[in-house]
Amino acid sequence: MRVTVLYFAWLRERIGHAQDQVETDAATVTELVDQLRARDDRHALAFADLTAIRVAIDQDLADLDAPITGAREIAFFPPMTGG
Repeated sequence: MRVTVLYFAWLRERIGHAQDQVETDAATVTELVDQLRARDDRHALAFADLTAIRVAIDQDLADLDAPITGAREIAFFPPMTGG
């Protein structure tokens, strides 16, 4: 499956770009993260601490163990704060 992966805030800064087009057989977000970490040192650094990352699948907030089958877009971003 081909999916668009979006990076926001410090994730984008660490990786060096805002999005990737990824060909993946991952079944869950965690499996996709493992695949992304293996790409290069920048991705590995960005995904080093998963407690500091939130995810949305097709613009709906999700957990890291959420299935991604059929997803078109996966977005990663730091936790949101209100104010």
